[in-house]
Amino acid sequence: MTSGQIEIQLIAVVVAVACALPGTFLVLRRLALVSDAISHSILLGIVLGFFVTGDVTSPLLLVGAAAVGLLTVVLVSTLERTGLVREDAAIGLVFPALFSIGVILISRYADGVHLDIDAVLLGELAFAPFDRLVFWGWDFGPVSLVVMSIVLGLNVAAIAVFWKELKLSTFDPALAVALGFTPALVQYGLMSLVSLTAVGAFDAVGSILVVALMIAPPATAYLLTDSLPRLLALAAAIGAASGIAGYWLAYFLDASIAGSMASMTGVFFVLGWLLAPERGLVAAARRRARQRLEFAQTMLAIHLANHEGKPEAEVESRVEHLHGHLRWEADFAERIVRGAERRGLVVERVGSLELTDAGRTLAADAVSR
Repeated sequence: MTSGQIEIQLIAVVVAVACALPGTFLVLRRLALVSDAISHSILLGIVLGFFVTGDVTSPLLLVGAAAVGLLTVVLVSTLERTGLVREDAAIGLVFPALFSIGVILISRYADGVHLDIDAVLLGELAFAPFDRLVFWGWDFGPVSLVVMSIVLGLNVAAIAVFWKELKLSTFDPALAVALGFTPALVQYGLMSLVSLTAVGAFDAVGSILVVALMIAPPATAYLLTDSLPRLLALAAAIGAASGIAGYWLAYFLDASIAGSMASMTGVFFVLGWLLAPERGLVAAARRRARQRLEFAQTMLAIHLANHEGKPEAEVESRVEHLHGHLRWEADFAERIVRGAERRGLVVERVGSLELTDAGRTLAADAVSR
């Protein structure tokens, strides 16, 4: 493995973790679309910054992009507070307008400048190692790696310092207001982090991957845990795994690294959606099947209890009679009887079923509800 390959994977991991941390709070606050809005609208800030400096490498481009990202959040919040449009509609109004203005300005006034739309949307991690930060003869590594490492450090520090405020305003805004916090201020701070992260990741991976890395790993982690600290850790781990897996998928397919990383975030989400221990589709299907069997066993106990001690008890308690009385197929009836025996609800003697004390208690509890 070459040094360039290692650096590309390091950039992918750092970008993924940096995006996943604020993205977790976006998912919990149901603001996932805001990441899409910010990652697109900051193009206008980049263009305006270029018009001011005339240099595509100027740090002012990042400042302009961050400012427009924050402006996006302010405009969305302002539109929503009018009560005339819902938040999703406000997002759909603001970011296409800002993004399209940026596209128009590029096509009209910066057609010959390297601000092409393909790079903006998709990014290209393969070129990141060639853009290096060199000071006083020292090579500090790729610019993207240095920038995103700083952004990651800021995100970790901000979340650690404002942990209580973020947690409280995310899960109980009313209580936050009662305790003297300002949820709107916390939200603007969070959106500033999102904007800064999107700007930092923009050049290396493009806007599409920024959205994927901010939303898909936290959404996957949300299927696996209800603990906020574990949610953040899992989101970061899934994002990092998506970055590395996406790089090697692109390597073997000779495809876009950013596109492959975005695809892997989707793959991990589908795996979590299917196989999550509590919320996954497989677990839900098993739970429904188990509940169906337990309900049938309860019905069997009630049936036997209703006829227990009566003249017809000998007939009603026979296994073959369950098909006609409870309308069960023979195979299903056999499964229910064997399951009830394993639970200690019934015992079978010479083809007839008898309730145990546990079976009588279950039937009595079910009837009394």
